[in-house]
Amino acid sequence: MSMSNTTENDVLLMMLKGTDPAWRTASTLYISLHTADPGETGTAITNETSYGGYSRVPVIKASGWSDGGSTFSNDALIQFPQCTSGTVTLMYFGVVTTASGAGQLLVSGQLSSNLGVSAGIQPQFAAGDLDVTAD
Repeated sequence: MSMSNTTENDVLLMMLKGTDPAWRTASTLYISLHTADPGETGTAITNETSYGGYSRVPVIKASGWSDGGSTFSNDALIQFPQCTSGTVTLMYFGVVTTASGAGQLLVSGQLSSNLGVSAGIQPQFAAGDLDVTAD
């Protein structure tokens, strides 16, 4: 699990200077899927999957995550659109600020196992499958 460098800087600015990051007051964030590590310098589109039919999934901040102390997990099923074309292997997920485009990657993490996706497959993650930690 890794915060992007931009997010790390946002957190320090908030803590030390009282500067609110633009994403703090947003009620919704988005889950993205990636074929490789987007890395700490990446954005929402870095290594983002592009299978036919793919789109990011919105998650409401106030109710979308369970607080387990140092680990937060998705509170409910997260279901992506069914693949209509293409074949990809998904390896990472991200929490990003925008429904599409090069928004800010807040945090990213590796999936517990790679997920092969091709036509007819609908990626989904049961409640508790996606963990976000502050390492």
